Amino acid sequence: MGVKPLVYVLSDSVGETAELVIKAGLSQFNNEEYKIQRVPYVEDKGTIDETIQLVKEKQGIIGFTLVDPELRKHLNTRAKEYNIEVIDIMGPMMDSLKRVFDHEPRLEPGLVHKLDEDYFKRIEAIEFAVKYDDGRDPRGIARADIILIGVSRTSKTPLSQYLAHKRLKVANVPIVPEVDPPEELYEVDPERCIGLRISAEKLNEIRRERLRALGLGDQATYANMERIHQELEYFNDVVNKIGCRVIDVSNKAVEETANTIMQMIKK
Repeated sequence: MGVKPLVYVLSDSVGETAELVIKAGLSQFNNEEYKIQRVPYVEDKGTIDETIQLVKEKQGIIGFTLVDPELRKHLNTRAKEYNIEVIDIMGPMMDSLKRVFDHEPRLEPGLVHKLDEDYFKRIEAIEFAVKYDDGRDPRGIARADIILIGVSRTSKTPLSQYLAHKRLKVANVPIVPEVDPPEELYEVDPERCIGLRISAEKLNEIRRERLRALGLGDQATYANMERIHQELEYFNDVVNKIGCRVIDVSNKAVEETANTIMQMIKK
């Protein structure tokens, strides 16, 4: 092909589906250079007529996803009049599905993107959990759906990520006796805060394993029972001051704790 193809993509939504299909087709033709021009949110015949004129002048072709049968028919008719090549991406599939399901389609534009909103909310929640992990930015506390509070090694980070996949924005705050918790923690609704309690024995076991995994001696202060009791007492003081609910995570898997939290939130 000597001339660079010019493809106009018409859609009653953003036009992403049509463009992806067109690109997939064009990729089969020796990677020829081409230009794609989107015409999104087509809602009337006037927009179609204007595009037809442009396509005729530029000697282009049209690919489209229009669920409205009237607009589909109008575009196909006008394109035939002007001898313009058109690719009806949704039409044949909609007609086939109509025969298979034996009832009329919803004819509602943009449903693919409504489904995709769920995906984008999940990604946003995951990014939120990373940004506000381990108390690194207390500004996240006010914006979070859930704030997890606990001493080190109570699974705050994996819990935050697990809940993020359920589209919940989670900030987590470590409790350390030498560091005052951020003031924001006492200003939010305590219903959004959840303390993660753990037994001293279980915490000692987890921390000793962690130290061994790092190639360090398991006698470090981090795993010292006296230190652990000090941290847990301070944790109790903090959650009592906040007045938040507490979950004992001593013998719970992350998934089990996450499900308990989600049940709390629903209630």
